[in-house]
Amino acid sequence: MLNFFRQLDYSYLLVLLISAVPALLCITIHESAHGAAAWALGDDTARTQGRISLNPLRHIDPIGLLMLAVAHFGWAKPVSINPANFKRPKLGMAVTALAGPASNFLLWGLLTALLPLITNYLAYQLIYLTAQLSWGLGIFNLIPVPPLDGSKVLFSFLPDRLYFKLMRYEKYGMPIILLGILALRAVNS
Repeated sequence: MLNFFRQLDYSYLLVLLISAVPALLCITIHESAHGAAAWALGDDTARTQGRISLNPLRHIDPIGLLMLAVAHFGWAKPVSINPANFKRPKLGMAVTALAGPASNFLLWGLLTALLPLITNYLAYQLIYLTAQLSWGLGIFNLIPVPPLDGSKVLFSFLPDRLYFKLMRYEKYGMPIILLGILALRAVNS
């Protein structure tokens, strides 16, 4: 039995563990930015729940993190926001939604600027992967399909009656997105 474990190729497991670090960083910054923006606009829900934190344990959804590391598609625990606490609820939701992708683009810019200064191969690879993942997370979240951030921005331009009606169906968006991704992968295989 011991011989069995010695013969296993652990390189994939190592790559998986290494890719979890960038995923955790990108998710943590993204979700913290949502909470910080909401707090700045008058909603302290995320702050009271401890979601304005750089502690990744406050933000990760274990399955979502695993999916992000393995399939480069995943999710975090959504930050709770109460739009009723905003002076202008639709605008508050749009700005709060944009804060996540904006934080990813800022992280991407910072890390991309650092890359030419890095001489260590492993550090370079980690920073490069983090930058790429952060860019991808920012772009993906701008897609205007609920529950992604882009939908909150796009929907903010709708009349109130239609806006609040569409937001009620937000919970059905993620299964549709997952099915769409799986279908695309099946077609491209």
